[in-house]
This record gives sequence, structure tokens and C-alpha cells, in this order.
Amino acid sequence: MIGKSFRRDDAADGGQAKGFDDYELRLGDVMRGERATMGKSLLDVQRELKIKASYIAAIENADPSAFDTPGFIAGYVRSYARYLNMDPDETFATFCKESGFATAHGMSAQASSLKPKSGEPAVGPLGKNIFSESSTPFIPAGEAVLSQIEPRAIGSVLVLIALIGGLGYGGWTVLQEVQKVQFAPVEQTPVVVSDLDPLAGASNAIQTSDALAGFDAPSAEALDRLYRPQALDVPVLVARDAPISTLAPGSIGALVPEVRTEPAVNFANAALPERAAPPVQVVEPPVPEVQLVAVRPAWVRVRAADGTVIFEGVMEPGQNFVVPATEEPATLRVGESGAMYFAVNGVHYGPVGDRGVVTSNVSLTPESLTAAYTVADLTADDDLAEIVNVAEVQADE
Repeated sequence: MIGKSFRRDDAADGGQAKGFDDYELRLGDVMRGERATMGKSLLDVQRELKIKASYIAAIENADPSAFDTPGFIAGYVRSYARYLNMDPDETFATFCKESGFATAHGMSAQASSLKPKSGEPAVGPLGKNIFSESSTPFIPAGEAVLSQIEPRAIGSVLVLIALIGGLGYGGWTVLQEVQKVQFAPVEQTPVVVSDLDPLAGASNAIQTSDALAGFDAPSAEALDRLYRPQALDVPVLVARDAPISTLAPGSIGALVPEVRTEPAVNFANAALPERAAPPVQVVEPPVPEVQLVAVRPAWVRVRAADGTVIFEGVMEPGQNFVVPATEEPATLRVGESGAMYFAVNGVHYGPVGDRGVVTSNVSLTPESLTAAYTVADLTADDDLAEIVNVAEVQADE
């Protein structure tokens, strides 16, 4: 077998071909790659970082001569590095290494503005115009004009134009038909009246024709009687204050004189003795059947049979609560049983329980209370005796 070997002419004897990783990777290539990964153009970076696109391109091309003020180069490079998620200090060091830029003192001549002469393009370190390089995409490449037009949009525009034209033509046609004046034929030819003398009477000017042979015109007297102006009737004036003027002030109202009349004497009963007036009967209001009487502060809740709360609160000493009469008996829950008594038809029963004890579900009916409790002993509870005595004194007054 005949073998053939291939060898690059530029390869050195005994050397190996360079791979992709053997080439030097510059800072601008890394930055452009990161910016492309983010999907940002130079104008996008300019809008977000508030840095000119020409400065961003100069940073990527390692061209410090494109900056008006070299003192701002370090801040621009670091801000752009943070925007690309790169190390700011390492990026600035690489920029200085590739471009040969050195940080100058703020008062030195190197830190002052270095603007190119008018008419001279900005030239990079490699001797190329940064605005003409393909690696400086300031504005994304635009698409062709015809590629932005869709056939469906053209069809829609044509349909819209046809619709507008049809509506306009229809409106113009209707307007022309409306403006036309048509005359309908008349069976009888109208009588022509001519040669009217304005100084002569109309009766002498009208000439009778064959068409008006059977028409009798009304006489002048009849027309005069018909159109003669009628005399107006004399209006009848009625005074608006006639009803008020007819009133007599001395017969009605507050101005009527007071007339005293003597009471009539019944002579039939004059000799009879006067009868004594019947005694006045004082009817006392009925005493409530069941009352809650508090001799000391106590929390009380009265609940109806259906669960509705009739009364709930703290009753002070001497305060009474009348239990309303319901079909089903109400129940009582008291927090201080020793401070609560019952008054059934004016008689005190109780107390509800011992002091400091909570009592619940006490049926508030006269029968159950008189059966479950005994008459209260006034000597056993001084507070109850004082409240009862005060109530009796008020009742006597």
C-alpha cells in the first residue's frame, strides 16, 4: 500500500499544530462573549449603565484614546465589568496590561481631557477605526423593508379600502337621489291668471274661463262679514280680596269679645242636700312575681329557653332585675352566689348559694324558687337587711 502523509508547510520540524486553546484570548473577546450571552447590544448597555456606546466599544477594544477624560476610564471599566458579572479589579488590570493605560494623578496632564482633532476618526490601538469594525455592533443589523410586510396584512388593507370605497359610493348615490326633484303629472291643466292690475280690484282682474264656468264666487259682503274683526267682550273684574273683606273681625278669631254666661240653676234639685264625693281608691301596681336582688357586686346572666340572653352584666348592691314572664322558664347563672337573692311576690328567698361559688341553670319560676329556697334570714346577712329596710322606707314615702 502506498501511503501519503499530509504535513503543513508552516509547521516546524518536529512541532505540533496549534489548537483552539493555544491562541491568546484578549479581554475584548471575553467581554463581547459575555455581552452576547446576555443578549445585549452596545445601545442596551448604554441605556442601562448610562455610559456612551463608544466608550463601551473602546473598553472592549482596549482603546483608552477614545475617552475624553482618562480619569474616568477606571470607573467605566469597573462598572462595565460588574454589569458583565466579571471581577472589576482583575478586568481593569487586564485592560491596563493590554492597552498600556496607566492611572495618572488627577492634576497631571495625562488626566486631562484628550480630544482628537476635528475631522479625525477615533483610531484604536491596532490602527483601525472602531466605528467601522464588525466587532462593534452599535445598532443591530436591520431587516429588509419587504421582509417586514406580511401578505395577510396587504389583503386586509385591500379589503378595508374596498369597504370604504363601497360605503362612499353608496352614500354619494343616496345623496344624488335625495336631491332630485320629480314632478307628478296633473290631470287638470291649471288656470293661468295674467295681466293683473294692482290698482284694480281682484274681482275685475280674474277672467272667467271654461274651467271655472260653474264656480260661483262669494260676494264681497259675505267675505266682509266672514273676516270682519269681532268686538271683544267686556271683561268681568272680580276683586281678589273679596272673601277676606267680607269677614267680620268681631265674629271670628281671637278678637271675638268674651261673653260670660251664668250657670243655669235647676230649681227642681235646689232644695236637695249635696251628695258626698266617693272616696278616692289608690290602686297599687302589682308586685312582680320574680326579681333578682343583688346585695353585693355579682356577675349575672339570664338566658331564655331558646338560648337568647335576656340580661347579662354586673349587678351592683341594691340593684334589682325583674325576670320577664315567658312560656318556658328562664335560667340563671351567677358568679357570686352568696350575693344574689330572689324576691318572689315581695318575699325574699335565698341566697342562691355559698359565697365565692358559681351557680348555673337555676330555673326562675315562682314554684321552683319557693320549693328550692327558704325565706331569707335578714339577721344572717347585714347587706340584705340594709337593702330591704331602704326599700321599705322608700315605699312608705
